[in-house]
Amino acid sequence: MTRLDELRSPMVAERARHTLLAVPLGATEQHGPHLPVGTDTVIASELCRRLAAAMPEVVVGPAVAYGSSGEHAGFAGTVSIGQEALELLLVELVRGAADFAGVVLVNGHGGNLVPLRAAVRRLRAEGRPVLAWSPSGRPDDSHAGHAETSVMLRLRPDTVALRHAVRGNTDPLPDLIDRLRRGGLAAVSANGVLGDPTRATAADGDRQLDTWAAALIDCVAQRFPPPATATR
Repeated sequence: MTRLDELRSPMVAERARHTLLAVPLGATEQHGPHLPVGTDTVIASELCRRLAAAMPEVVVGPAVAYGSSGEHAGFAGTVSIGQEALELLLVELVRGAADFAGVVLVNGHGGNLVPLRAAVRRLRAEGRPVLAWSPSGRPDDSHAGHAETSVMLRLRPDTVALRHAVRGNTDPLPDLIDRLRRGGLAAVSANGVLGDPTRATAADGDRQLDTWAAALIDCVAQRFPPPATATR
């Protein structure tokens, strides 16, 4: 994997117009009593790493580790920059990456979706080559549940306190979203969990990462296909 922050400026100049910049977009927010507040950033960074491993024309930029996490207010460890600031940050980031062939924003936090989509609309209206991608999941397992806990057991097991994992609200997210928007996550889950992490395993996390990475790679390949090879 090639990391942007490890390259010297002449190296970037040499390859940028043939290179896609992948930027992990995460958050710093509570993930129940058992996961670290950097969970979303860790996952987005790993997906970018796998994307770059599969596609040599991808270079991975430093992660954006703060997002729109206002719905987690009241839970310790949550640091949110809000929707307006995040949208502006993403717009200026992609504008600043104009030397690259395109920018892929790999998002690990559902609360970022509104500003992320707004930023992409604005950037595409300016003619900028940008793609935003987010992993999909079960509607009854949307935050600090089985999937995220399993993935963190695979990636950062030393940061997971599985003995403190407890079942949260497992109602489908569409059934909770109105109350969540009005009163934040605390209105629908006292422990900050949406899902059931108690049976999470690293093996399940490995399978989940494979599924997400394959979907990301396919999406990027469709949006930024390699130049057609001339035939004789």
